[in-house]
Amino acid sequence: MVKLLIIADDFTGALDTAVQFASCGAITRVVMDADYTFENMDQAIEVLVINAETRHLQSDQAYEVVYKIVDRACKHEIAYLFKKTDSALRGNIGSELTAMLEAAKGSHLHFIPALPRLNRITKKGIHYIDDVLVHQSVFGKDPFEPVTNSSVSEMISMQSQMPVNVVENVDQIVPKGEPSIIVYDAETDKALQEIAEKLYKRDELHLMAGCAGFASVLPKILNLSGKVKPISKNKSRFLVVCGSVNPITRAQLDYAEQKGFHRIRLSAEQKLSEGYLETEQGKRAFESWKAICFNNPKCIIDSNDVLDETRTLDYAIQNNIALDEVRLRITKTLGRVAKMLVSEGLESTIMLTGGDTLLGFMNQVQISEITPLYEIEPGTVLSNIQIKEKQYEILSKSGGFGDEQLLVNLAQTLIEEIKEAAV
Repeated sequence: MVKLLIIADDFTGALDTAVQFASCGAITRVVMDADYTFENMDQAIEVLVINAETRHLQSDQAYEVVYKIVDRACKHEIAYLFKKTDSALRGNIGSELTAMLEAAKGSHLHFIPALPRLNRITKKGIHYIDDVLVHQSVFGKDPFEPVTNSSVSEMISMQSQMPVNVVENVDQIVPKGEPSIIVYDAETDKALQEIAEKLYKRDELHLMAGCAGFASVLPKILNLSGKVKPISKNKSRFLVVCGSVNPITRAQLDYAEQKGFHRIRLSAEQKLSEGYLETEQGKRAFESWKAICFNNPKCIIDSNDVLDETRTLDYAIQNNIALDEVRLRITKTLGRVAKMLVSEGLESTIMLTGGDTLLGFMNQVQISEITPLYEIEPGTVLSNIQIKEKQYEILSKSGGFGDEQLLVNLAQTLIEEIKEAAV
């Protein structure tokens, strides 16, 4: 039965947290239904991850979604609840942590936002990425969800009246009284381990929040492990479908193109014109993309404009398309193109970059569950899905993860080395 419930605000976040348990052998399932009721869940599942898809909602809407999930989980007596947050503090963190604490009627919620292995740390309550204040990093320039504050407590207080206590070590005494959110400093994986161990010994680990960093230390502590399943042989092709505008991902795409990836850039009309793929022009464009993907082992389908160009924005303005609608149309188009390639028989490992892109593909193939297998690189997860009677392996990655050479290294791993197992 489910011992741990994880509630994520986007799809790639759900997977990069779920895989921390799946890779240790825990029976783990990721579902896309925020209204999941728990009554009919598979009793073999130990870790259930719900992609609540609250990243882009208004604060009060995100609160309501998380509150309802936690309320249902408590009625089913799930022992441990984990609110997965973004390692760069994007999203509705304040409202969602408050919703969890109030729905569970707890005294404290323990929030550990750090991801030290990617140099995302919290020091004296301030969050840093690569030694830069998070709001001054690339995440402060995100066109859809810019991070505006590096103080974790101030970030929470922007959406919540809940008291927040910042502690520099897990032994620090927290004032008793009204419910509160406790934010922990952490600069190393060892610090994460120590926090988890001490909270568990004090029986205070039932309400917690953080990213994949804190999740990675939980399998052993919560005894969520088992036999790791072998991985089937990978395909001889690697296709990257990118809907992320993060500068980190754009640098990865540019480097991969320089190293031999064939790059297809979608025009503004191709991305944003509804029904484009059904037009004669759209059908011809797809046939050309299909030929490229079938005839080249390493390909990219990219929704980004060339650097310093604003063709997508200009097209949106000319056609009265709002910024949020731009994001939705792009992810729908990318998901549709990926589905069409799969339907045409493309034998390829497909990497979907950005949680919205992955969700767009899952919606197009009408799949609501996914099984994470293992983490190839930090934040890059290989998962299994079933479309009709056939199994497919897909990769997912949040836009802000990885170094410049990531895609090139992944291609080498997935194509040239052909691994048969995770370990």
